[in-house]
Amino acid sequence: MFNKLKQFKDLRSQAKKIQDVLSKESVTIEKSGVKVVINGNLEVTSIVINESLAKNSLEGILTDCVNEAIKKVQKIMAQKMQEMGGLPGLG
Repeated sequence: MFNKLKQFKDLRSQAKKIQDVLSKESVTIEKSGVKVVINGNLEVTSIVINESLAKNSLEGILTDCVNEAIKKVQKIMAQKMQEMGGLPGLG
């Protein structure tokens, strides 16, 4: 029983370490006057919008930027986790 508790604690520690590493990563996507920055925890940290954009085009551009940034962060997350040995016990 204590062995399982130790394994859980080790797993939690490894997850925290990975989260700390990922939080330092960020991705910036810029398209047609819209700039979106997302960190490795998938938090939007910045949005800059060209005020001259029409509302209907802005919505589509913003959606595209956020989705592309999320995909890039997910790739970085997978790469970093692989480099760090992943989370043992989840496979």
